[in-house]
Amino acid sequence: MESSRILHRKIRDVFSETGKVVIGQERLINRLLIGLFTGGHILLEGVPGLAKTKTINTLAKVLDLGFNRIQFTPDLLPADLVGTMIYNQKSGDFEVKKGPIFANLILADEVNRAPAKVQSALLEAMAEKQVTIGDESHKLDRPFMVMATQNPVEQEGTYPLPEAQVDRFMMKVFVDYLNKNDELEMVRKIANLNENYVPKPILDKEEIAAIGQEINRISISEMLERYIIELVFATRRPAEYGMKDEARYIQFGVSPRAGIALYNAAKALAYFDERDYVLPEDIKALVHDVFNHRIILNYEAEADGLTTREVIDNVLKRVAIGR
Repeated sequence: MESSRILHRKIRDVFSETGKVVIGQERLINRLLIGLFTGGHILLEGVPGLAKTKTINTLAKVLDLGFNRIQFTPDLLPADLVGTMIYNQKSGDFEVKKGPIFANLILADEVNRAPAKVQSALLEAMAEKQVTIGDESHKLDRPFMVMATQNPVEQEGTYPLPEAQVDRFMMKVFVDYLNKNDELEMVRKIANLNENYVPKPILDKEEIAAIGQEINRISISEMLERYIIELVFATRRPAEYGMKDEARYIQFGVSPRAGIALYNAAKALAYFDERDYVLPEDIKALVHDVFNHRIILNYEAEADGLTTREVIDNVLKRVAIGR
């Protein structure tokens, strides 16, 4: 119990320390930590300048983890990501030169700007936690998390991630503009040329692993387990849940990964609130982030202006706990 209290205090300190550098992005930090502690990856979508890079860079320092930022461009090659074999003239042998994927936290900036082969190399590393260079497989260091960003504004010259690959991300988080007060605080902080705060490390790798184990022990009732399954099935068979209009618009519902992601994320959220059990509110708070990139709407929905957010809102209204 004493060690658990210490870990809870340290998580609060992580939020506090990160907040000294990054203004107004508590929800983003929350989702990144959920991904990190449960072995998931996060896809972010938002216009440039919303501190996505600064957030994960700061988080890496606070968590004392290795961090690499990879700018995805149309001319990027898989070897630029995972590494390659190089010839050593002195020894006469080929040696492995590891790429930037070998870090704990990876920022894949504008992931939709790189061609399919590079995206596939990244997603293989995410799924397998290892990469193959030459004939050898190399394990990636744990913890390992990818935070990929997409710019929703500039679509020219991009290679959109196929739906099956997007499904590999635990959550897709939309990053919005700050409110007026947070924006004012951010402008003051950035405009202060003497402001150069270096965040202190709070957690280490062993403690991150320990938090993951404690999250595993969070209990979730059978009623809430079934609620998660009902939410999943409501996206696949909306007509059975009284959503006849949505049935016309949904081309594909969420995959089995959605239920697993929602289950794990809800337990992590309960742990952050220092509870040893999951509440319905934990599930409802996360369902948009877990489902929004997994529900595929048809062209008719686009023509009628229906969004996945509205579909998920209706799913939450229609699916009752204990159904």
